[in-house]
Amino acid sequence: MDYISGLNDRQKEAVLYTEGPLLILAGAGSGKTRVLTHRIAYLIDEKGIFPGNILAITFTNKAANEMKERVEYLLDGNTDYMWMGTFHSICVRILRYNIDKIGYGKSFSIYDRDDQITLMKECIKEMDLDKDIYKERVIINTISSLKDKMIEPDAYIKENYSSLYNRNVGELYALYQKKLKENNALDFDDLILKTVELFRTDPDTLDYYQKKFQYVFVDEFQDTNKIQYELVRLLSQRHKNLCVVGDDDQSIYGWRGADISNILNFERDFPNTKIIKLEQNYRSTQNILDVANHVIKNNRERKNKKLWTANDTGEQVIVENVVDSQEEAYFVANKIEELKGEGYDYSDFAILYRTNAQSRNFEEIFMRKNFPYKLVGGLKFYDRREIKDIVAYLRVIQNPVDDISIKRIINVPRRGIGNVSIEKVENYANRMDISIYDAINQVENIEGLSGRAKNSLKEFSDMINKFMDRVYNMEIREFIELVLLESGYVHELEKEDTIESKTRLENINEFLSVAVDFDVNNPGGNLEDFLSGISLLSDVDKTQDVDNSVTMLTVHSAKGLEFPIVFMVGMEEGLFPISRALESEAELEEERRLCYVAITRAEKLLFITYAKVRTIYGSVNYCLPSRFIDEMPEDLISINRDKGKTQSIRVNEENHKSKLIEIKDYRERRETPKIKNNVEKGDIKAGTKVKHSKWGIGMVVMIKDRDDGEQEITIAFDDNIGLKRLLVSMAPIEIVR
Repeated sequence: MDYISGLNDRQKEAVLYTEGPLLILAGAGSGKTRVLTHRIAYLIDEKGIFPGNILAITFTNKAANEMKERVEYLLDGNTDYMWMGTFHSICVRILRYNIDKIGYGKSFSIYDRDDQITLMKECIKEMDLDKDIYKERVIINTISSLKDKMIEPDAYIKENYSSLYNRNVGELYALYQKKLKENNALDFDDLILKTVELFRTDPDTLDYYQKKFQYVFVDEFQDTNKIQYELVRLLSQRHKNLCVVGDDDQSIYGWRGADISNILNFERDFPNTKIIKLEQNYRSTQNILDVANHVIKNNRERKNKKLWTANDTGEQVIVENVVDSQEEAYFVANKIEELKGEGYDYSDFAILYRTNAQSRNFEEIFMRKNFPYKLVGGLKFYDRREIKDIVAYLRVIQNPVDDISIKRIINVPRRGIGNVSIEKVENYANRMDISIYDAINQVENIEGLSGRAKNSLKEFSDMINKFMDRVYNMEIREFIELVLLESGYVHELEKEDTIESKTRLENINEFLSVAVDFDVNNPGGNLEDFLSGISLLSDVDKTQDVDNSVTMLTVHSAKGLEFPIVFMVGMEEGLFPISRALESEAELEEERRLCYVAITRAEKLLFITYAKVRTIYGSVNYCLPSRFIDEMPEDLISINRDKGKTQSIRVNEENHKSKLIEIKDYRERRETPKIKNNVEKGDIKAGTKVKHSKWGIGMVVMIKDRDDGEQEITIAFDDNIGLKRLLVSMAPIEIVR
């Protein structure tokens, strides 16, 4: 079979270059999987390499299976002897035969997350540490990160000896590893770590696998961490026929340990590396690619390449300036309706956002319009655990005889009310033919409960009763904030301090935005009304055609996917790029790579939206367009700025918290709401001292006149706030005389 037929020149070069280290820089949509599979097939069929001498490593089972199927199709035969799989599956295979050489039994167990938490609980208890300070999940995440970086417990303890907390974490790490070994068990991170340990301590085993694997392939190399890189380096040292495929411009997982330096410095560690750039894109129009190229070239830490295509030039990228997040959702929905009339299916559309919490507005409007949709990599907003927990609290306050809701939240967050205690309360309620809530209020009459359990139940009852007394004297948003605060729910998540807990906090804050909307649009509305609206929104038709649905997903989840039409929403400073990245050049560059990934998901049409006012996380924010929009060439994009009716925004002068606009028809365009700041264009110069209602005193350091007539200023604030970009017309500032 001709394995280079139909390939472009660079792809052919990559397939035919078989000896020595090879770095394939594969741009988005450049056909990297095709190159990999054709190269493997060429080695086996044309070069006579035995399949068992080839190792191909991927990051997902799906990618491994797809690659294997393609190779089998090309060879028209079985490739069972070839080693192809994820880092973890390859390591399990090696350890099953050899782990006894480092003191483990070959029948070792692999602990999942629940097993890890159980074991860490034992460690915390054994060391007599405060479980409210030393959280199992936090400690496990820390240990995982240390293993990825190949940092041993003793080294971590030595490095952090002056910190009691960190020193104890190091001791927990050591005890955790000791207990794992006693149980002849490995956790997920150990699979790679112990394989590297095996290779370093047993030269014969390393020699065997180095001889065996004459050719080593690694897909998505830009996503490798330190320990994965070390594994690959050790395996490929003898033959040096290491082929890695990746794109430094798509390295977006630094937050979970991926090290971009692995691909940037590859030729340093592997001298005489051949570098082949796959720059021809088969997915997108040239206009879309040019926009992506212009954005990514602003990164310093990258290898130079420029995507091009033989596809049509295509239409301009549309940048839509909307007033607020609700208008944004209507814009997207209306555009989908319009394009469906031109022959597109729902499945042709994807909505990409920076954070999961942003899906809420689109879900609500799609439900109203009866649009089928699916979320990738997450639950629908009202199905998320934290949202269901909050709603359960509110239902109990509104309707205390709701036993289902009360059982959901009675020990959330943990209050020391265990399952046995709950069962005794429920049994008492059944005997007396009363609700669980009524039973809790009679806790002294329930037999078999410990004193601690009774106290915890009484505290829970007092809290719920207090909420019931206050619910009618507060706006819904205020009331929900009270519940979140005094229940300890938010505090518990803040203490956990994991990526998962931070995401859950983002969703909780977005739920406050739902409450803000309700307060504005339903003057005099009560908790019952609010819950009724929530019930209607969360009652999604389960029979929707998911195969023909609009896809909603974060940009991280979109990597590797493609869609004819893409909406990039929420393109504002502080949201995309995310606010925490603004103080770090490395993190800002990763955000820019994330933007590049988002742009290159689009095949035919790309729409970008940004709002001037966004109600997110429970408060109104006045926004500036993302700097990434500024990096897009003006001749390739069409910016539609807001115009139309002027509507007012209600401001609470006491606490400076703005409320949403009440809008009858969001499909009508309208001017941006503004607040009075008594500062006119021209009043401010570089060096002017100003006071911001939230951030305090600052000094203007830069002024920029925008194309839309607005004046943008950069202010350096005191008290570690740093630099902030604001619009003069909307910023809540006054000049300090």
